[in-house]
Amino acid sequence: MKTNFIRIRAIILITALFVAFGFAEELSAQGVSVKAKIDSTQMWIGNQTALTFEVIQKQNQKVQFPVFSDTIVGNLEIVEQEKRDTLEVSDDDIQVNAKYTVTSFEDSLVYIPEYPFVFNGDTTWSNSLSIRVIQPFVIDTASNQLADIKPVYKPPFNWKRFFLRGLLVMLLIALAIVLYFLIKKLMVKKPAEVEVKPKNVITPHEEAFKRLDRLKEKKLWQSGQIKEYHTELTDIIRIYIEKMFNIGSMEMTSDEILNHVKFMKTDKSAAFNALRQMLTLADLVKFAKWNPSPSDHELSMMNAYLFVNQTKIEEVKPLDKMEK
Repeated sequence: MKTNFIRIRAIILITALFVAFGFAEELSAQGVSVKAKIDSTQMWIGNQTALTFEVIQKQNQKVQFPVFSDTIVGNLEIVEQEKRDTLEVSDDDIQVNAKYTVTSFEDSLVYIPEYPFVFNGDTTWSNSLSIRVIQPFVIDTASNQLADIKPVYKPPFNWKRFFLRGLLVMLLIALAIVLYFLIKKLMVKKPAEVEVKPKNVITPHEEAFKRLDRLKEKKLWQSGQIKEYHTELTDIIRIYIEKMFNIGSMEMTSDEILNHVKFMKTDKSAAFNALRQMLTLADLVKFAKWNPSPSDHELSMMNAYLFVNQTKIEEVKPLDKMEK
């Protein structure tokens, strides 16, 4: 009788193992696993890193991914969402990767919570993550002193492109010279000179002063439009630099503009320092969401007038026109 009891227990145990094995196999066939990972656990303000959700699922299985608008969470903004790629893990399983390029403009510790992935009426959750966003420079809000901005990375000089462009310029100059002599040779009669009265052309510094006066009358920063105020102020100075010094400043960064006018450091140091203050403060407002004091806004406007006034070139009129 004792032997029969042992046999019954063995049969029950073996049956339970088979049932558990079959249940586990069924769960494995239907289950989905999700892993969230981030390329860097800390980054500087304005830098970028990649957040990836790796989903392992069955072939032809439909999994609902979480939908994001322009942010992942809080101040962690989405710069780019790459197209999902699929890798074959085994004969039955595939891995689907959803990759997001993210950035942040606030000094903080960002907690990325668990996110749901829905399949066949069930839900599985990703793991949570965190990333530290670091301010690369210290802003002394008590003294309102501005720290230097990280310089822009410059790629290595392309000698091949330089020589090709130089060759093209020389060919164009040679063609222009040939055309000049051909036209001069073929000209039979020189056309009569027509006196053209000069138009009243406004000078770059006069235009800049008028635009600064109009901006001052708008009172943008007084009404809370801080970003718009500094954007328009620096655009006025960029247009003035482009017309005055023949520099494509509208397409340049602040550091590139300062590098092109560094010749002012010697004879026009006050103008150079005024320009640097305006551009640096505008970058902090636009990209680091910094809120300057009223004195900073007024200082930028005063420095704009100072920069134009110290770099302008007054038109010298002939004596005969001055007498009239």
